[in-house]
Amino acid sequence: MKKQLLHSTGLKKMNIQLFADDPAGLLSKGTTLGYKPTGGGAGEYTTIDEVTSIPDIGSEPERVDVTTLADSNRKYIKGLQDQDNLTFAAVYRKTVFNTLKAAEKLDTVYDWKITYPDGTSFTFTGSFSTIYSGAEINGALAFSIVVVVSKGPDFVPAP
Repeated sequence: MKKQLLHSTGLKKMNIQLFADDPAGLLSKGTTLGYKPTGGGAGEYTTIDEVTSIPDIGSEPERVDVTTLADSNRKYIKGLQDQDNLTFAAVYRKTVFNTLKAAEKLDTVYDWKITYPDGTSFTFTGSFSTIYSGAEINGALAFSIVVVVSKGPDFVPAP
């Protein structure tokens, strides 16, 4: 009955979560990781649909000691941030793994983009390696994409 009512009134389903200013939370479903060769202009990112986890983005700044001999307590200022490698887990699919393995051998630097369901994203640049994960009983085969970040990550607010 409900399905008929929707069609007869012309109402359409929509994701209200995308329109809320401060939703109670945001489901990670629909988060994507994409890549393209650096300098590829405004071309489309190739999305890796097999990704199962995205790492933390950002890092704590290092502390820089600015204590003088006259000070009775140590003093610090905010130093540089050192971004760790970003490791993305993915479910093994032969064609995707082989494509990434071939791209890895080119030793090319790529532009990367993580996009969240609300349109927020992070962009960064770096070369990458793939790691074939170990196997276990009743476990899905998987691999990791390890990006050595050379620029970024830069926060891009949702439009």
